[in-house]
Amino acid sequence: MGLTEKEAAERLKAQGENTLGESRRTGPMRIFLGQFRDVMVMILLGATVISVLLGEISDAVTIILIVLLNAILGFVQEYRTENTLEALRSMTSPTAKCWRDGTLKEIDASQLVTGDVIELEAGDRIPADCAVLKAAGFFSDEALLTGESVAVGKSAGDESDTDNSLNKSNIVYCGASATKGTCRARVIATGMATQMGRISEMLRDIDKEPTPLQKRLGELGKVVAIICLVVCIAVFGAGVLRGENVFDMLMTGITIAIAAIPEGLPATVTIALALAVSRMLKQKALVNKLHSVETLGCTSVICSDKTGTITENRMTVTELSTAEDTYLFSGMGYRVSGAVTKGDIAVNPVTEKALSAALRCGVLCSTAEISAQEPPKSRNRGTLAGKGEWSVTGDPTEAALLIAAAKAGITRQSLSAGYRSIGEFPFDSETRFMAVHVVCGSEKRIYFKGAEEVLLPRCSMYLDGSGKAVPMTAALRRELAERAEDMSQRALRVLALAVCTSEELDPQRRDLVFLGFAGMTDPPREEAKTAIRKCSAASVKTVMITGDHKNTAVAVAKKAGLLKGGKAMTGAELDCLSDEELDRCIGEYTVFARVEPVHKLRIVRSFRRRGEIVTMTGDGVNDAPAVKEADVGVAMGVTGTDVTKQAADVILIDDNLATLVNAVEQGRCVYANIRKFVRYLLSCNIGEVLTMFLGLLMGMPVVLLPVQILLVNLVTDGLPAVALGMEPPEKDIMSRPPRRSDEGFFSGGLMGRIVFRGILIGLSTLGSFGTVMRMGGSIEACRTAALITLVVSQLIHVFECRSEKRSLFRLNPFGNMKLVGAAALSAAVLAAAVMVPQLQVVFSTVAPDMMQLLTALGFSVAVPVICGII
Repeated sequence: MGLTEKEAAERLKAQGENTLGESRRTGPMRIFLGQFRDVMVMILLGATVISVLLGEISDAVTIILIVLLNAILGFVQEYRTENTLEALRSMTSPTAKCWRDGTLKEIDASQLVTGDVIELEAGDRIPADCAVLKAAGFFSDEALLTGESVAVGKSAGDESDTDNSLNKSNIVYCGASATKGTCRARVIATGMATQMGRISEMLRDIDKEPTPLQKRLGELGKVVAIICLVVCIAVFGAGVLRGENVFDMLMTGITIAIAAIPEGLPATVTIALALAVSRMLKQKALVNKLHSVETLGCTSVICSDKTGTITENRMTVTELSTAEDTYLFSGMGYRVSGAVTKGDIAVNPVTEKALSAALRCGVLCSTAEISAQEPPKSRNRGTLAGKGEWSVTGDPTEAALLIAAAKAGITRQSLSAGYRSIGEFPFDSETRFMAVHVVCGSEKRIYFKGAEEVLLPRCSMYLDGSGKAVPMTAALRRELAERAEDMSQRALRVLALAVCTSEELDPQRRDLVFLGFAGMTDPPREEAKTAIRKCSAASVKTVMITGDHKNTAVAVAKKAGLLKGGKAMTGAELDCLSDEELDRCIGEYTVFARVEPVHKLRIVRSFRRRGEIVTMTGDGVNDAPAVKEADVGVAMGVTGTDVTKQAADVILIDDNLATLVNAVEQGRCVYANIRKFVRYLLSCNIGEVLTMFLGLLMGMPVVLLPVQILLVNLVTDGLPAVALGMEPPEKDIMSRPPRRSDEGFFSGGLMGRIVFRGILIGLSTLGSFGTVMRMGGSIEACRTAALITLVVSQLIHVFECRSEKRSLFRLNPFGNMKLVGAAALSAAVLAAAVMVPQLQVVFSTVAPDMMQLLTALGFSVAVPVICGII
């Protein structure tokens, strides 16, 4: 049986070890140096060098600290993503029980080759893709590959079958785990040839593009670079034309250009993103990659897994149909509360003989266990009181039957006195039913649970409403078959329940008494329904991608509100389309069913080619390539594998789609706030540059000294900008459509407003300087008045920047108390710089008299008044 050691060694040499290929890892130093490729960062580094040459050491130190802070944060975030494939490798089994030279040996799983015969049992991690040779009640959990949580029954097939396609009942897959039974299988694919290996290959081939924010900050950096260059040339040219020394004017031009650089911008962006991360964590969304926060706000398509994200991932019996009646069960998932109704009337299950018999069958014919915070008690209205949820172990479909019975007051404990199990025929993927031999008083019975098409034909009788066994008619059999089909069409998983009297455990008995059909489903989360409606209002398309059957997917999509105006496509149908054909029609579909990892990747890529910003959710290894390919990859925190979590940008701690939608709202808020403080910082810097430049052209003395500009840039600009980044989201932020992927950072006339406001700030500062000069003030008094005007006008402007749609006079000044506090602190710093004698020496200021102070404040207030009128 199996291979000889010699044969295995030859094949190992030819095929290579049974491991996933090494990834093209990027070294830590390369990742760190890559943080300095950003245009704005390069400008800041250039400014640092020039500042050192000019002797402005304090400026240089400040700028380099800001650059290093951003580089370290970026390095930490990017380095974590390099662990993705390492986690994938760890999911393969370290050892395997393999037949070699006719002996069963435990060997290192990396030494397996095709043709090896291995043994598997419950609890084993499957080490390679294998064809099943023999199986006894063997089930495999393939959720990490298919995304579906229900274990899959396996049975022997063609021993020569070497096709390891997904969803085959005679193939077990590398990385999946054995949950029940035993199995003997022959290895047909190892290493990169396995389904897990193919996913690994897809992950290696995916390169992340810059996020929309990174692209826009690059655009901003180019604008700043152009402004610096233009200012430098203009100042140099104007000075030379006036007959000034060429070298002096070159240095002056460079100095003023450096003043145009918003040194605090990178740090402010980082702080805004970090604060958003903190807010999102409180809402149960953990961010892996900082810039993905803003990208969420651009999302135009959310591709969501079905199981556990849109649905509860908890099988629930919603109806039980006996031969004569249909009963509905309320309460979803593993919640303790629930009721049993017939029609619209609550019933006492104890008096419903056929119902209680069917529920007893579901309890007795089960290996699962449940426990509740409060012990279940029989209620005369068919309800179970209590809070919290059931604790479940075992097969989810069996657990669903136990919970349904508990809602009717029937539990394993309540049956233990009257029923004793003496034998069991376990569920098998070939027979598709299980049976339990039970002693009940002086009688022995066999309870059956299994597929409707298997058990219904073997039922010669049925239990009527009074609890009597009545002969089954052909008409009733047809009606019951149609009823089961209807339940299936409504995406219910149908199990038939039956019983017979027998002294021996004979699973092949054909004189069964039909008890009922249990219909169960994985219901949509209520929060997911709300989230989908919220996405629709925000013009964000929600798409469901699942490995489940098309009918089930469509039924769930309808309940969740996803099929309004959309259609469903299967993976097989997708295979028939070229990329161009898919790109043309993908917008018409909101449901994709029976998909494999490669299909998910194609769907994400197709949406992105259409210019959409795609957010992809997933939990299994099968989702990891698509999660990594998407603009924002989102992993499930509860059910997600380590591979998917590390490939993702965001992790939902509660596996809830509503949490993701809240994160989208935060992303929109972050981008809006970044635009606000970019508007503020650039307006302020333009005002400073114009103050210096126009003063020079007008023949004035230097209006502001470098140390005064540094005070403005790092203290009175920086603090309010950070507080502006904490502005709460505007009320209509989720009723606006998402930004286009090609939308520029300064869209909507933002650059015009920035330049206009900067000009007004510069003119008012010059006006203050000139007026105090005409009043006979000293040069220190003129500069002090200009400094006051510049700072106060900027502090007023920061409140204007809180909204792009409403003027200062239409905003609640106390809507952002952090901004009020920051502005007050900046004003206090200004007052100290002007009034404290020791600081007057440092900043070359003097205490203004009343007229000088009123002049400075008058020019400051004039700017917002003019803007308000215009």
